[in-house]
Amino acid sequence: MTTYDVIIVGTGPAGMGAAFSIIEKKPNAKILMIDQTPYSTGGMRNDCKMNFTYPIGFPTEYWPEDLANHYLDMVTEFLKPNILPKSNIATYQARAERLGCSLLEIKQTHLGTDGGLELIKELQKRLQENGVELALGETMESIDNEKKCIKTDKRELGYKTILIAPGRHGFRFLQDVMKMLDVPFVDNILDVGIRVETRIEHYPIVKDYYDPKFYFPKQVRTFCTNSGNAHVVKEKYLTEKGDVWYSVNGHAFKADESKNNGLVNFAILKTIRFTEPLASGQEFAEHLGLMASLMGGGKPLMQRVGDFRLGRRSKDFDFNGDLYDFKPSLTGAAPSDISLAMPSKVLRFIWSGMKNLDTIVPGILHPSTIMYYPEIKLYANKPQYKDDHFQVAKSVFFAGDGAGTSRGITGAWASGIRASEGMVEYI
Repeated sequence: MTTYDVIIVGTGPAGMGAAFSIIEKKPNAKILMIDQTPYSTGGMRNDCKMNFTYPIGFPTEYWPEDLANHYLDMVTEFLKPNILPKSNIATYQARAERLGCSLLEIKQTHLGTDGGLELIKELQKRLQENGVELALGETMESIDNEKKCIKTDKRELGYKTILIAPGRHGFRFLQDVMKMLDVPFVDNILDVGIRVETRIEHYPIVKDYYDPKFYFPKQVRTFCTNSGNAHVVKEKYLTEKGDVWYSVNGHAFKADESKNNGLVNFAILKTIRFTEPLASGQEFAEHLGLMASLMGGGKPLMQRVGDFRLGRRSKDFDFNGDLYDFKPSLTGAAPSDISLAMPSKVLRFIWSGMKNLDTIVPGILHPSTIMYYPEIKLYANKPQYKDDHFQVAKSVFFAGDGAGTSRGITGAWASGIRASEGMVEYI
């Protein structure tokens, strides 16, 4: 059995943040990073949009502002982002405030999906030049912390300290790990909503502010705006029983006027916090996803705003690019009626947010606008941490979105650094 000083499970921003931090503090440490996919995963791979202003990406229960800004400075120094310019923000903010809403002004940068892949390749090269071993396409299956070893689908590995940072897609995997380690946790929070797609001229704010962060009453917010060469995609999830369901997401490639498709997409989400007797937001999300999949014949749902307002379902004819303005960028969705699949209370709050948004940025409720459902964010595992470095058991640390320590690339990177500061004590 090969033993490493450090094993990092997950090669997204949390894992990379920890790896580079450990290299700086312990340059001779023997480090292995593993990932079940044959490539590096995480938010940098999909759109690579980064925010550098608190509290975006930083759950406040773990990150007071002064502490978050301390780590944000480290992330900024390492990544050296080119912050995107903004204009006319005060006009939109004034409109929002009159409605009891808010528009946060965030320092952000956008590399696009292709730019993110270039960054990942550069970071991986730097890791390997510093002696870090990468084991891509290898899956961790179990952990024995008394023996300080893990088993993968290929071998058994020993460690002095380990960071488990699988990201949002590793939500269920992380729960399995917590059960193996007897770590108490809850997962009672999730975000449920839709992804909106329309022409840029119907949402012109993106010409002034690439990813505007609107907050509406009843814990409704916009999230992950993409424009230019922008596309809606579907993401595959499996339940514990092996049933398949899909959530939608969005991304864009880096700015290139010659490839601009003239579309914009963004999520509008409602945060749901469960109390007794329902204990698992994960299971609730799966049931919502399966219901939508059942209605869509194994696909997510889509509906034009014009049809929704008339109380009728959308059909194939409504997406031909002639009756309305444009064809959907996601071809693998089923025309339907999202009101039959989405909880009515959540839909009311989402629609209220949409109407507020249309008052702030007139045009978003154009009849051609498409609403895709479901968009569900599963990053609400809340383990019981033993210290400020996200240690869950002796020498075992968590970080990243899947562990609830962050909500985005910069927060995940910061949480990886913070975990690494506890890990070095075991090396």
